[in-house]
Amino acid sequence: MDNGLFKNIEKKTGVSMRDVIDLANSLQHANFKDEKTVRGVIQNVSRLANKSVPKELENQIVQTIIKDGSKLDIQTITDMINKKR
Repeated sequence: MDNGLFKNIEKKTGVSMRDVIDLANSLQHANFKDEKTVRGVIQNVSRLANKSVPKELENQIVQTIIKDGSKLDIQTITDMINKKR
């Protein structure tokens, strides 16, 4: 892949591509019916996005994801975090 593109993305977002790739890899085989796994994903996305997620919002997101874990991706979690703010 184009390293210049990754550098531009890192510069604009402040998130290293290594972190994004590591998160994406961890999502591939994650059990999104498991509350502990889901909370970990939410916390990782929150950290990468540099946004705090209040416990009440985290609980709402966890319950939503556990109900329909088969439709989870990074964008869905990010949208949930941004929507509830």
